[in-house]
Amino acid sequence: MAAGIWVRLIEHNRTCRDTLAPCAREDWQEALTEACHTLDVPRPILIPKHLRDYQQFSQTRFLPEHFVESVSFDRMELEYIDPEAKKKKKINEKYL
Repeated sequence: MAAGIWVRLIEHNRTCRDTLAPCAREDWQEALTEACHTLDVPRPILIPKHLRDYQQFSQTRFLPEHFVESVSFDRMELEYIDPEAKKKKKINEKYL
């Protein structure tokens, strides 16, 4: 599995749809556009909070007010996933 962003649409605290868009950690905004196209939802407006959350935690959330068009879900969650980073971390912890 390649690294990328996992985009989930949450409705009533349950994932109703999701997709994984491959990308490098720094190129997540282009992958978000691709994921929105795949999920057939409008692209959210990025505000400084989203950029800060992604930089600090590798994830962020978008609420319905972050979209120009109306949406049918409660929130969109975006998380960067890198399976190789977990493997490297386990190997490094093994030697500590």
